[in-house]
Parts: sequence; structure tokens; C-alpha cells
Amino acid sequence: MTYPSVCMTLALAAAAALAVGCAGAKTKPEIAGMTQAGPTGRIDSDQAASRPPQPASAAQARDGTALARPANSQLVRSPQPVPADDRLKVFLAGSIDMGGTTDWQAQLARELADEGVVLLNPRREDWNPAWKPVAEEPEFRRQVEWELTALQRADVIAMYLAPGSQAPVSLLELGLHAGSGKVLLACPDGFWRKGNVDIVAQRYGIPSYDSLPALAQAVRARLAELRQARAR
Repeated sequence: MTYPSVCMTLALAAAAALAVGCAGAKTKPEIAGMTQAGPTGRIDSDQAASRPPQPASAAQARDGTALARPANSQLVRSPQPVPADDRLKVFLAGSIDMGGTTDWQAQLARELADEGVVLLNPRREDWNPAWKPVAEEPEFRRQVEWELTALQRADVIAMYLAPGSQAPVSLLELGLHAGSGKVLLACPDGFWRKGNVDIVAQRYGIPSYDSLPALAQAVRARLAELRQARAR
């Protein structure tokens, strides 16, 4: 295959990845028991209170006291506006696969409900599969542009590539942000292209974990580090 042919093939693959992943927003009811955000996108305080007590953040101010943080995180779903304040922001990147992947974003949101951060969730509840995955489709463009903006504004990109899924758009996002220093990655055995992902993570020094709970713990630790850095 000639060099131009290779370039054309890669370009078509990237376009197809965008089409599949963005159409992969939520298309079926929530699994029972998962956290639901209120009208403002904020996780209900009673849900956060029902969680087991969590260890205090390791972040400390200059005088050695623990840094204060709000009680509840805010869950912002596409296409809600990304808040422009200075709260730490976590983008929930990873498998959706046309809504066929378990809503792990809700599970991770529960785990981070008491961190007082903004959780940016691309899994869109009102997605219409009739929307065409082309740049001229207004809602498709709105979704893609929301994701690009949210990824750019995020302080942490928590990426979970679920076993049995393909998540081509997540792979595209991993490539875009591999060198950013913001990505924390969980890619358990059984993911479609785990070998590729592992090699990219090793090349760019991306911290990698073997499960969603381990990823949640890593996100907590990274948020503590960021708070500590802000306090200096």
C-alpha cells in the first residue's frame, strides 16, 4: 500500500470512530440503583451521605491542615454547559458503544460524589440514533464539540475501557491526550485492543490500573495532589 493510501485509510478510520462513539451515547434506561443527577446535574446529598465514610484527602495547606472541599460533586452531562469556575474537573472518558456498555460512569460518579469536583459525562441521555454521524448534523456536531471542549478543560481524564467493548472514539481521545499528563487509565483484560492501549500507555507514561475501583482510587489521589499544588 502506498503512503497516500495509508493516510487515506487512517483518515477514514478516524471518521468512522467519531461516528460510532458519539452515537454511542445513552439509548436505554438506567440500570437500577445507579446515581441519578438532579435537574441541576448535582448528585443528591442523601446519596452521597449513604456512601461509607471515606478517608480524608491527603492534600494539605501550607500550615499542615487538611484542605476544605465541598461536600458534593456536580455531574454535568452532555450537552449541558461545562462550568467555567475554578473547581477541579474530571472527564469520564471511555466505553459507551452505542449504549451497549454498562453505565460505569454512574458507578464512578458515586465513588467521587464527595470530592466536590465537576464530573463531565459524555453519555448523553437524550441521544437520538436517527441523528446522522456527519459534520452537517447539528446535534452530532454539538456532541463532538462538547466532548472536545470538556476534554480540554478537564484537570483529570479518567478513562475506562471496558472488557468486551471497542470504544473507537475513546481510542481517538486517548491518542489526542496521551501526552497531556491528565489521563488515568483502566484497561482490563478483554478490551478489544488492549495490547495497543498498553503500549501507548507505556510509551507516554500514562498511569494504568486493572479495574474501575482502582481507577477511582487513583482519581482521588490525583485530585488530592492537585489540591495540594493549588495551595502552595
